[in-house]
Amino acid sequence: MLPVEKPAVLVVDDDPKATATLKRTLRKHFKVHMAHSAQEAEEVLRFEYIQAIVCDHRMPNETGVAFLKRVRAQWPSVIRILISGYSSLEDTIEGVNEAGIYQYIEKPWQPEKLIHILNNAVELFELQRENHLLSVELKVAPQALKKEVAQKKAQLKAAYRCDDIIRTPGGVLDQVIQKVCQISAFDFPILITGDSGTGKELFARAIHYNSARADGPFLAENCGALPDQLLESELFGYKKGAFTGAYMDHVGLIEQANGGTLFLDEIGEISPAFQVKLLRVLQEGEIRPIGQTQPRKVDVRIVAATNRNLEEEVKAGRFREDLYYRLVGYTVHLPALNERKEDIPLLANAFLQQLCEQYDRPNAGFTEEAMQCLMQYRWPGNIRELQNEIGRSFMMTPEGEPLRAEFFSPRVLRAAPEEMEMEVAWVAGVGGSLKEKVAKIEAQIIREALIRHRWNKTKVAEELGLSRVGLRQKMERFGIASEKVAI
Repeated sequence: MLPVEKPAVLVVDDDPKATATLKRTLRKHFKVHMAHSAQEAEEVLRFEYIQAIVCDHRMPNETGVAFLKRVRAQWPSVIRILISGYSSLEDTIEGVNEAGIYQYIEKPWQPEKLIHILNNAVELFELQRENHLLSVELKVAPQALKKEVAQKKAQLKAAYRCDDIIRTPGGVLDQVIQKVCQISAFDFPILITGDSGTGKELFARAIHYNSARADGPFLAENCGALPDQLLESELFGYKKGAFTGAYMDHVGLIEQANGGTLFLDEIGEISPAFQVKLLRVLQEGEIRPIGQTQPRKVDVRIVAATNRNLEEEVKAGRFREDLYYRLVGYTVHLPALNERKEDIPLLANAFLQQLCEQYDRPNAGFTEEAMQCLMQYRWPGNIRELQNEIGRSFMMTPEGEPLRAEFFSPRVLRAAPEEMEMEVAWVAGVGGSLKEKVAKIEAQIIREALIRHRWNKTKVAEELGLSRVGLRQKMERFGIASEKVAI
């Protein structure tokens, strides 16, 4: 099987340090081309197969929006992303309308978020290309399109069935899912709470596709990612000429979700001023796009999510009490992965199976040692962190072999069931003598090194500055068995 070529992205920024930083961040995932001016970027576009552009807005001689507008005319299939340290609503609206910008990113940008956006952009590029080729070849008739839409809706309903969400029967999450199955049928607003990475959007989709609104649209917006003015235009829409840069009517997400469900993620991040505007929508069931005098009736179910404690935010005066009660028809709390460790083997095997199917490789599972490491780690990043860890070790594991612990991140290898208790005991000054505490840490360091070197005592002894006899004595003292044969 030929290696999969990395998708190609073009970074355009007049600051060499900025382009170098972006390249270091992206090069593991993408084939990165760099340009320090619009002219250089056009040369790259003429000779390279570029799928997405990340362009700075403030550049000498020409703005990023003006350049991306030309790109849209000459290379319309390339996905265009604007990045800037200046959050001007007019610039953003102009970029969306004239340059067809896919995403606007504010500086300072977050590496994981930028990589996620670019992965989605590349996927969109390929889907558009495939769709164009199919449309040209097949000349799809309206009836065929209707059938295709119906099939996709049926697939979505099947994919987000409550019964198919991965969990251990009788476990912590099983009780949550039973409640979700029960409340989905009732058309009440729902608030989903839980730490980042616990799967709040997955449950929002499950609520939608298990409700009477399943045939309607499901749309999502991250309220914490946009300033007030842009969030208002995205949710409520605007009329042509409402402000500078509003060159055409824009239907807001609330109206687009009419008859379906709107998922508002990070609802706890919205400002008090915007809370008032959102409250009116929930109270009156109507919106008024920017620049329009007459309101429009909408029928939308709101599912909101937050990792904040909204009750505490209400008490502190940062979140309106009346809006809170409009959003909380029912609260679904998602437990952290550390609170549902019984699900880790199921999730890990599901993620591994997805990767094996994606890359056409046999699924050899996990070694016992690898699964033990996964069970001992506390997963502060929850399911998202677990998925990333499985992907990382999958890339490093030879084809046909089970995933081994040695390829896990050092933080996972060093984890121990007692790590949190040890830390608390250390701070409190209780829980054993200094010698005992040092011994626990020493044992964990030795165990991590043994796993990383596949139990090759010679390599471990060299790394830790010990003799083989000294290492063996410490292993016996700490009760570390020779679980592997050195190779």
